[in-house]
Amino acid sequence: MTDPSRHDTAIARRVTIQGVVQGVGFRPFVFRIAQIHQIKGWVLNGDDGVEIHAEGKKTDFEAFLMTVDAQAPATAHVKKIIVQVVVSEGFSDFQILDSRRDAAPSVRISPDLCICDECLRELRNPFDRRNQYPYINCTNCGPRYSIINRLPYDRSGTTMADWKLCPSCQQDYDNPLDRRHHAQPTACDSCGPGYRLLEAHLTTDGSERAIRRAAELLVAGSIVAVKGLGGHHLACNANNPVAIAALRERKFRKERPFALLVRNLQEARNYVLLSQCHEQLLQSVVRPIVLAPAKVKLPGVSPDNSTLGVMLPYAPIHHLLFDYGAPSPLVLTSGNRSSEPIAYRDEDAIRRLTGIADAILIGDRPIARRVDDSVVAVRSEKPFMIRRARGYSPGAVSELPIVDPILALGSDLKNAIALVVRGQVFVSQHIGDLGDCDTDESFQNTVHDLLAMYEINSSELTIIHDLHPQFTSTRFALSLPARRHIAVQHHHAHIASVLAEHNLLNERVVGVAFDGTGLGTDGTIWGGEFFVGSVCDGFERCHSLRPARIPGGDAAARYPVQAAAGFLAELTDLPNLTNPPFHFPKRFTDAMKLVEKNLRCFVSTSMGRLFDTVAALVGFLHESTYEGQAAIWLEHQAERCPPQAPYPFPELDYRPLLKHIISDRLAGRPVSEIASAFHAAVVTATMQQVLHLLGKRTVNTVVFSGGVFQNRLLLDSLLHELKQYPEIRILINEQVPTNDGGICVGQAALGVF
Repeated sequence: MTDPSRHDTAIARRVTIQGVVQGVGFRPFVFRIAQIHQIKGWVLNGDDGVEIHAEGKKTDFEAFLMTVDAQAPATAHVKKIIVQVVVSEGFSDFQILDSRRDAAPSVRISPDLCICDECLRELRNPFDRRNQYPYINCTNCGPRYSIINRLPYDRSGTTMADWKLCPSCQQDYDNPLDRRHHAQPTACDSCGPGYRLLEAHLTTDGSERAIRRAAELLVAGSIVAVKGLGGHHLACNANNPVAIAALRERKFRKERPFALLVRNLQEARNYVLLSQCHEQLLQSVVRPIVLAPAKVKLPGVSPDNSTLGVMLPYAPIHHLLFDYGAPSPLVLTSGNRSSEPIAYRDEDAIRRLTGIADAILIGDRPIARRVDDSVVAVRSEKPFMIRRARGYSPGAVSELPIVDPILALGSDLKNAIALVVRGQVFVSQHIGDLGDCDTDESFQNTVHDLLAMYEINSSELTIIHDLHPQFTSTRFALSLPARRHIAVQHHHAHIASVLAEHNLLNERVVGVAFDGTGLGTDGTIWGGEFFVGSVCDGFERCHSLRPARIPGGDAAARYPVQAAAGFLAELTDLPNLTNPPFHFPKRFTDAMKLVEKNLRCFVSTSMGRLFDTVAALVGFLHESTYEGQAAIWLEHQAERCPPQAPYPFPELDYRPLLKHIISDRLAGRPVSEIASAFHAAVVTATMQQVLHLLGKRTVNTVVFSGGVFQNRLLLDSLLHELKQYPEIRILINEQVPTNDGGICVGQAALGVF
């Protein structure tokens, strides 16, 4: 029989807890659990996470460790617990020690978090000393990534370093039983940063007065720039068409949808149709912009679009604006002119936003780096990432079997980068479309910022970049010294991004990559591709959309009629498309001349440009003012009628498809029916090719990735069709965008093999 007393033997253990465990109240939590289980020793923030030296009875230690794992703070994420036997040092109590640095860090950085319920109650409690304090926070909430200058996460390494705690805040900070124990940005109105309002030649000092005045201006129809967690936003009354029109004109944002900030979930339900998944996202600690079907028409907010982006207040300043009378909902959009990065430094905001905003609400707490709002949709009742930024970045999305560091620089559109540290794939916040000076500078700053955070010299790196030699990201990659540089094909990276985030690097799949453009290995422009293969063994291109000669380079992505010339030139007996009902403009005839002479044309299999072509045929004749606008418009038309029978689209040969669309348009068939039949044709042709390749290659997993799959009607229809085949596993991007914002993850994975 086992002697029970052996389980009460005194032991000493060194515990390393990895994951998101710094900046989330983990050390105070460990301290409290140690008191309960009579454990002696210490806890501190180390290079790899939280380190614990624990001494006590074996049974007490086991209970302690089980509790730490099972009851970790809600905002923490325990990835791994490593336990080592060590020699007892005879501790008489348990302490929280200062952070220790022995090597380059690999700890996961906590993203920025929304205000917690306890802080929100204090914010509105007239008897609390932090009542109405716009920077209220605790270990359960508040800024993290946006204020960190270096690791480990201590106050001295944040933008709060210069703000000395008052005696009351210091007492909270030092008390292990207080939820503000080692809450690095903790402060109050007596010792911390505040807000002031700048309007014309008037400055309103004092947080309460400044925020109340800002709320008054919003009621009156003004545009107010508001400093938030990761940068400045532009706000106005969402029910004031004059204010919205002024915002569009000043911001140079012609038609791209705006997001709505609503006071609470109940109000959100008045504007959008919410599923359980939508509501969970809205109320999560991330508080992203959530795209959902619109219940009301707000043409100024979201023109020609069947969805609205809504979010709930996530920073104290948002709650205070509403508490002081600001109208709900508010339009809340990035503080910039279109195509520029969001302004996050005060002097930059004053320079760039004066003239757009009637007033600027400036907070004194510096922002270490710009972080936009995240945007998430829902597909099959699961989160579907559109833009990964605040609340998610720079979280790890995957683990790769490699120790050496990798830097993957993504694509030039919707750029984000990935840094692999000891196998963990950290993904940056959304940076934007490269090609203008400010965004390129932001891209380079983000690269240097992440490398500095993890103390990695570029000469130690394997740097992965897109195959296209003229990409801004490629040129920058090749300018950095590195152990080696690797070029990765764009659509291979799309498929690999899905497999990497699902940790299926060895899985052989049929991969479908539909997007606008990406340089292919044959020197042509791809965008409607079918592959078979795996991350480990590479991908074989097995089929594609029929190629077309697209005239005019990048302009074809902005003008659907120009893209249409390339596809329609493949048809015979075309009617005069400048006549009714098509009304094609002169740009189309000029483009057709280029195609006929094969001047300034490139061969492309782009599914995105085919969507643009069909949009032009049914009425979208003007310039696209944001990426994907024509395709979004076409999807919106298709949703206006019941599903239609598909047009013929054999082997993804678009010629019969386009002939039928032209014939139906001449016959007066409703635009909505044509759009619906086109979507059905893409679904049917894609399904036929997927099933053919699955059977031919004895593979049972299919992967969809690429910007075209942001189309809800297309993706949902494919997922619905594939449900008829329960033996087939379907994978899509979830943690990173299916658009080019997820490319960096696939690049990093392919760089390992």
